[in-house]
Amino acid sequence: MKRIMTKSLLVLSVSAMMTAAAAAHAAEPQQPQPVQAVPISAAASVEAIAIEIDGVKLTETGYRASATAETMIPLRAVTEKLGFTLNWKQEDLSVDLSKGPLFTTVKTGDDRYAVNKMYKTLGAAPVLLDNKLYVPASFVVEVLHGRAVTEGSKVTISMEQPQHMQTTGVITSVYQGDKRASIQIQGAGVDGLVLNIGEDTVIQSHDGKTLTLSDLHIGLTVEAEHSLAATLSLPPQTAAFKVTVLDTDIKQELLGTSGTIEEARTGDNGEISVVIKGQGLSDQSPDEVILRVSDKTELLRQDGTQAAAADLVKGAKVLGFYSPVLTKSLPPIGGAVKLVVHPEAAE
Repeated sequence: MKRIMTKSLLVLSVSAMMTAAAAAHAAEPQQPQPVQAVPISAAASVEAIAIEIDGVKLTETGYRASATAETMIPLRAVTEKLGFTLNWKQEDLSVDLSKGPLFTTVKTGDDRYAVNKMYKTLGAAPVLLDNKLYVPASFVVEVLHGRAVTEGSKVTISMEQPQHMQTTGVITSVYQGDKRASIQIQGAGVDGLVLNIGEDTVIQSHDGKTLTLSDLHIGLTVEAEHSLAATLSLPPQTAAFKVTVLDTDIKQELLGTSGTIEEARTGDNGEISVVIKGQGLSDQSPDEVILRVSDKTELLRQDGTQAAAADLVKGAKVLGFYSPVLTKSLPPIGGAVKLVVHPEAAE
C-alpha cells in the first residue's frame, strides 16, 4: 500500500509540475523555462531519502530515482539549516547562496555548479519539483565543503569545522563588486592566490585594529588565514577568514608593475636601479618603469620573507610597487617602495 501511495504521489507531483511549466511557457513563449523532472516511467523505483543535519532529522526528505542514481536533497531546507542565505531568481530559475565568504549559484537543469567563479559538474543537474529545487547530496561536499554520507535510505549531513592555513604575500589587486569581493596576493594575472572576502572575513592591522576592504590596496603585505579548499583555476581561489596587514606604515595610492627585470644598474654612487617591463597592476601604472632602489626600499620574496639586493638581477620576475610621483620620461622613473622578487626565475 505504501509503495502504491509513493508512486501515486510522485505521478501527481510530476503532473502538477509539468502543468505549471506549460502554463508559464504559454504566458512567456519567448523565455522557455529549463525545468527538469523525474520521468514518470521511473516512478516505480523512486525511493524517499531521510535527511539528518547535525543530529536533527528534517521534516522534508530527498529522493533517489533508482538504485544507481544520485541522491537528491531539497536545496533550501538543507542549506538554510546550515546557515546559508538564499536568493531565488525567477527569471532563470536559479538560486544564489551565500554564507560568509562562500558564494555559489545553482541553476535549474544545469549540471554546472559555481564555486568561486569556477564551475564543476556533479553528475546530476538541479531538479525543480513542486516548487522545490533539489540538488545532488554531493553538492554539500563539493561546493559547500561539508560532509554528506548516504547509507541506505538516509543521508547524514554536517558542516565540518573549516580547516585553515596561513599564507603571506603582497596584494596585487583588490576587487569589490555588488555581491562579492576579493584580493590577490603572491602574484598577478594567472599567478598567486585569490582570496574571496565575505561579510564575516576579519580584516585588521598588525596591531589588531579593525580595517575594511577599502583600506586595502596594492603593495600591502598581508597574512591571510584561509580555507584549505581552493579552486583548480589559475590563479586558484579560496575563502579568506582573516586578513592581517603586516605593514606598520600603510602608504596609500601606490602604483605597481608586474614583469621581468630587463636591466639592473648600479651607479657610480652605488645606487641600484632596475628596469621592469611587464604589465601595470592598475590603470595608472605603466607597463615599463625604472625604479631606484634605496635603503628604504623593502625587498621581499613571494612568501613575504626578506630578499637581498643581490636578487635583483636581469631575468628575475619581480613585482614593483612605487609612488605615483614619476618622471615624464619614457619609461618613467620613480622610487621603489617595495620589490617582490623571484630570483629562481632569473636567467
